[in-house]
Amino acid sequence: MRTTFVAPLTPDTAREGQRKPAATPTASASSGALENAPVVTPKPVKSDVVLAGLDLGTNKTCIKAAYAGAPDLLASAVIPTLVGYTKEGIVDNLLPGNAKLLFGQEAVKNRLYLRCVPPLLDGVIEDMSAAKDFLRHVRSLVKADPGVELRAVVGVPASADRTAREKLLVALQGIADKVALIPEPFLAALGVRDESRIGDAKYIDPVRNSLFVDIGAGTTDVCLVQGYFPSADDQVSSSFAGDRVDAVLADAIRKQYPNIELSLVKVRELKEQFSYVGASEGPASASVIVGGKMRRIELTEIIGNACSQLLQEVFELVKTAISRASTDSVGELLQNIILTGGGSRVRNIEAELQRLLVEEGYEKPRVQSVGDNYKEYVARGGLAAARQARDSQWQRPGA
Repeated sequence: MRTTFVAPLTPDTAREGQRKPAATPTASASSGALENAPVVTPKPVKSDVVLAGLDLGTNKTCIKAAYAGAPDLLASAVIPTLVGYTKEGIVDNLLPGNAKLLFGQEAVKNRLYLRCVPPLLDGVIEDMSAAKDFLRHVRSLVKADPGVELRAVVGVPASADRTAREKLLVALQGIADKVALIPEPFLAALGVRDESRIGDAKYIDPVRNSLFVDIGAGTTDVCLVQGYFPSADDQVSSSFAGDRVDAVLADAIRKQYPNIELSLVKVRELKEQFSYVGASEGPASASVIVGGKMRRIELTEIIGNACSQLLQEVFELVKTAISRASTDSVGELLQNIILTGGGSRVRNIEAELQRLLVEEGYEKPRVQSVGDNYKEYVARGGLAAARQARDSQWQRPGA
């Protein structure tokens, strides 16, 4: 059964909508001096419910949160999905505040002194203890009044099975009071949607009929977005994504330069700096320090080959998703193929995917990417979904 994720206001948001803004004083008729009237700043709208959109990614996590009924964000952050546990014997005052736990960028920056644990692998919780620690940290970023109820819409990979979802719900116990798990590509479409342009004849609404391709670190997910909550048949997924490209690239560097051993963090930096598909825009070379000495390595062909494997995987997934769309919808669908996630920043990937589709015989496909703000769209869409959700669509973690 297809469920439309558009709902009337929840009781909490309805209450907020009934509250009247603080009155603005006006000048009396006798004074005739409007400019002398006192100015009253309306108090921020607050409620006993905070709504959040959470993109718990393999490499990056984004949260957007706001009080129910309030337009302004209470929290907005993008942080690396990483937990660092202090190594035994670290001297005092070496780590910030002598912390025993560090998260995100602080963990990356101080990784020499930490046992760093990524909570997720291929988009699924791998280390439950680290996941709980990390989610507690993310929750602490939401500076809400004591005692508020937190309702969170959390993005999940299209491939997430029952076990993966159950793990996520366990990790969210004690973090969120109520949750809804929704496929990430669908949330990305909601996040990209420009509500101010709905009704504009020239605006192509991504929620109406589009194909969203979310190329993340752990998974590549493709989802038919056609105005309703997607079913399993509307989604296809692969574990060949950003992390797999890193592994392919690291292996190729070792083979070409056997005396050079680079960390995965460094390999990822090189990929993000030089990644491309199609024709190279110029040589990709970098200086790295090996054994205290500077070495120059040539990466053009290596990076091109690794990214081409990702492109081919995306192409196959897109073809599969298109084959599942109804005949009447395909023409419009082909005009609205949208790439998001970190992989969408690979240079030329939109043009190359479009070229492959044309060569395959598809009628006038149009491929575009969401741009530099790709990290925020799933969480932004999650917050939009939270604002629209009915009470019946929420569940309690562990219930």
